[in-house]
Amino acid sequence: MIKKIRLLKYSLLLIVINTSLFCNGETRQLPPPNIVWLVSEDNSMHYLKMFNENGVETPHIESLANQGLIYTRAFSNTAVCSAARSTIISGCYGPKLASHYHRSIQKVPMPDNLEMFPAYLKKGGYYTSNNSKEDYNIVKGNDVWDDSSKKATWRNRGENQPFFHVFNTGITHEGSLHFNKETYKKNKTKTGLETFSIQPNHPKTKLFKYTNALYRDKIIEMDAEIGKIINQLKDDGLYNATFIFYYGDHGGVLPGSKGYLYETGLHVPMVVHIPEKYKHLVPNKLGSSVSGFVSFVDLAPTVLNLAGIKIPKIMDGKPFLGKNITAEDIYNRDESFSYADRFDEKYDMVRAIRKGKYKYIRNYQPFNFDGLMNNYRYKQLAYKEWAELYKKGVLNKKQSDFFMSRSPELLFNVEDDPYETNNLAENPAFRKELLKLRNRLNSYIKQLPDLSFYPEHFLIEKAFDNPVVFGENSKIEIEKYLNISNLSLLTFKEAKNKIEKALNSKDPWERYWGIITCSNFGKEAMTFASKINEISITDSEAINKVRALEYKGLFLNINPLNEMTEILYKSTSIAESLLILNTMTLITDSSLGFKGNYEFELISEEIKKNKDIQNRLQYLSSK
Repeated sequence: MIKKIRLLKYSLLLIVINTSLFCNGETRQLPPPNIVWLVSEDNSMHYLKMFNENGVETPHIESLANQGLIYTRAFSNTAVCSAARSTIISGCYGPKLASHYHRSIQKVPMPDNLEMFPAYLKKGGYYTSNNSKEDYNIVKGNDVWDDSSKKATWRNRGENQPFFHVFNTGITHEGSLHFNKETYKKNKTKTGLETFSIQPNHPKTKLFKYTNALYRDKIIEMDAEIGKIINQLKDDGLYNATFIFYYGDHGGVLPGSKGYLYETGLHVPMVVHIPEKYKHLVPNKLGSSVSGFVSFVDLAPTVLNLAGIKIPKIMDGKPFLGKNITAEDIYNRDESFSYADRFDEKYDMVRAIRKGKYKYIRNYQPFNFDGLMNNYRYKQLAYKEWAELYKKGVLNKKQSDFFMSRSPELLFNVEDDPYETNNLAENPAFRKELLKLRNRLNSYIKQLPDLSFYPEHFLIEKAFDNPVVFGENSKIEIEKYLNISNLSLLTFKEAKNKIEKALNSKDPWERYWGIITCSNFGKEAMTFASKINEISITDSEAINKVRALEYKGLFLNINPLNEMTEILYKSTSIAESLLILNTMTLITDSSLGFKGNYEFELISEEIKKNKDIQNRLQYLSSK
């Protein structure tokens, strides 16, 4: 019965969509197009030769461009799977929905009056199938996929029914580089170790060359699997009636890419095959490259637009294919917004905006250095070697930066400096560009608004019933917290009075950002040492006590680990516990050599069930 209803809906859709189209002087009838996504995991554009000379050939992906478009500036809005896929499926920026924490401790609902976009395709008569990774941080409704499984295929659709199909390949996933020392010694790579260059911030060791070569081998293997799906479409006579998108689900997995808002974590390969009879839906010349910016938040509205389905206004993205899109409009798009917060057990808060050739990165907690322990990252031998070489003091400045505190603001010319090693933020010649991008980023944060100006555990408790409504009701507060955080961009003399006001505020999250701002200024903020000490003892919020202890440990040379542990024992929140443990790890891995006396059996059994908690406890117990 349900299937009959769907076929009836499809028949009605044909009546609506099969309007007369004028093409080459003739009138003809067209059904809705089929749409297929071919998605590879953990690939930035840097390793495919069609995008970068330092990459390998991928003939099957390249074949899509023969009658298609190469998007040379396509970006994930975040650098890890679940956060990226949550952006894609919703068409909304993660910090607006609180869907950007990887992975979710508690899933968030879709906003009111918005469904995951395949649901609209189903209502419009499409068969929707996903093979098979979902990884959403959002509660999935029952009407999203006709089939989402390892057996899902377009071949189960109704007769002549249009379809939307997603195929995910995990060949290049980060786990493929988790080889052991024995494998490294015994197994040779197909890609020669001297056939490519190592990026300038990586040590040029044999292990790094091997890891690079193996990753390129995996990309070649992935391309072959993509080719099988392309051939299946050809065998079924569907190739010339189907839009076929290939893209990487975020950046690559060589150290310092996945999980970070650098170009190697965000700048993805994207190619779209355009069926000849639907080229009227494409503004650009087939076989060409498109330099206009597109990002993952644009994918959902693009598919809906191609299918002739109305795009919900609440979506943040804009279509880049389909009706009413011009080549000039696409060419003028030159901006992408991105975000990073918790990745597994590792907390940070970073936002970035790329506009044209300039990339602006805002580190809200720059004392959280990039190389802070993250269990899954450090399963890769190259990560371990990099950290060991840093501790030995044999790396140069560019290679060492990964393990050092960062500047609150970073500015790069990514055309001249593709691996973002030359920070222009303090160069007076680029002051105008810096201020322009700083203001543009602030506009994004206020407009969304960005919920991460509250700690994750507070959002879970207070906002997760309806994050979007919570955000709309909290815009004034979030802007206040943003303004306090931005005091870090002033001189301490200019910021001092406002920091003092924040530290004495009745609002706990003004105090929270006041303390973090003190840590950003480091020893310059020692004038507030007495107040920070008071907060570490008496504050009503446990996490504010921890943030104050963090300052004392990093800048007052006072070991805070035992006091932090006492606060941890009392926590009843997984997210709060993870944030406390993140600070304890930061203090432990600092150059101060602090150690704690731990009785982790005093932590709630429920909290200890969490895998990320277990990883942190195991690491701290080993120190």
